[in-house]
Amino acid sequence: MLSSEGTLAFTIMTVTVKNKIGLTVPEAVRRQAGIKIGDRLEFKVSGGIINIIPKLPAADDEYTPTQRKILNARLAEDLADIKAGRTAGPFNSADEMIAHMKSELKKRAAKKLKNSR
Repeated sequence: MLSSEGTLAFTIMTVTVKNKIGLTVPEAVRRQAGIKIGDRLEFKVSGGIINIIPKLPAADDEYTPTQRKILNARLAEDLADIKAGRTAGPFNSADEMIAHMKSELKKRAAKKLKNSR
């Protein structure tokens, strides 16, 4: 999070670990970290330092079985097209693309030079 001066702002809070409940992450810390109710968190401990990392959902959790079936079928079709050479693009070869990129860089450099005068 950036402060009003444009520097990184850190939230530092101290909590007391109690006997009967788990560790509580203060609301301000959760908000700044983007942690929401229901999020899964991974705790990694190394040398007495605890890192809390949001656990991202697995790819299989993002889609319903029907959606996954449709996606897999489309990916299989696309892969077959690539293997058969049925692809299209703005360039016929990598060399053609590189030549185009070099010419664009020259144009930008010339424009930048012209604007700086």
